[in-house]
Amino acid sequence: MAMAMSATPFLRPLSQVEFRKCPFLSSKPHFHPHLLRFHSQPTIRASSALSLDSGLSTQNDQAIKDDVFACPICYEPLIRKGPSGLNISAIYRSGFKCKRCNKFYSSKERYLDLTVTAGMRDYSEVQPARTELFRSPLVSFLYERGWRQNFRQSGFPGPDEEFRAAQEYFESSKGGLLVDVSCGSGLFSRKFAKSGSYSGVIALDFSENMLRQCYDFIKKDDTLSTANIALVRADVSRLPFSSGSVDAVHAGAALHCWPSPSNAVAEFTRVLRSGGKFVGTTFLRYTPSTPWIIRPFRERTTQGYGYLTEDEIEDLCTSTGLTNYSSKIQQSYIMFTAEKP
Repeated sequence: MAMAMSATPFLRPLSQVEFRKCPFLSSKPHFHPHLLRFHSQPTIRASSALSLDSGLSTQNDQAIKDDVFACPICYEPLIRKGPSGLNISAIYRSGFKCKRCNKFYSSKERYLDLTVTAGMRDYSEVQPARTELFRSPLVSFLYERGWRQNFRQSGFPGPDEEFRAAQEYFESSKGGLLVDVSCGSGLFSRKFAKSGSYSGVIALDFSENMLRQCYDFIKKDDTLSTANIALVRADVSRLPFSSGSVDAVHAGAALHCWPSPSNAVAEFTRVLRSGGKFVGTTFLRYTPSTPWIIRPFRERTTQGYGYLTEDEIEDLCTSTGLTNYSSKIQQSYIMFTAEKP
């Protein structure tokens, strides 16, 4: 995600209070949401088939042989102990283990932590400032309460129109698994889940507080009580999925916030199935219509974020192995898509 600004994305709206935009968050406040009763949904297309070792199985909780998650360290499909389903309640009550790394992953409150640092006690990893900003509880609270609305000043058409356009791009991926990376507070994750177009939707973000806020919104929406939606904390450059196991990847207003866009897009190429689609939106550094005399100024004033040009975005997608690139531009807003061959 990204801060909008008057007329261009570089005047960071709300930013004059040092809030530079990007969709990740979470300080670590204590948060204890009440249990939700979500019904299990049909198993979605998944990645692998491993049997559970005797130490994980019990009489009532079976090992799930086919699941969507993989170890973020070795990408080995995780063995699951617990109820089946890609809904919040089922995943909350499940444990996941990598047979190769012998590492265990579980839900923290209402999201499943699949970062490499999950479970570490003596080590914590600090990310770049633009990432750490979105781990703040204040930013996560504000994101859908005024922050995101400012994007219109830079040409973003608004969530409803952006969702409609993304659905058109994802037409061939419907019925499969969609991952909404850098989902923030789940604005689009919830829309994808409510559409009923996908066998499962994974709302994925590095920010703990964004995921807490997403859970809060889901809890208050009865139409999502039986939806196949899961909340996962993960690094966009180390996605916890097996290669070729995902049908669609969405990244709304996020690319400019990633520490390494090339690593992230390479990961999308790895996890997408053949024919799978990647759809993203972001702020452009400048457009072909931007006067040349202004361009150097924008180069200097956007150093905190990785704003790219359209040519750079296309090059990024094609150089990581994606094909059939296309885009739509409106002021400083761009929506683009590319496909896994």
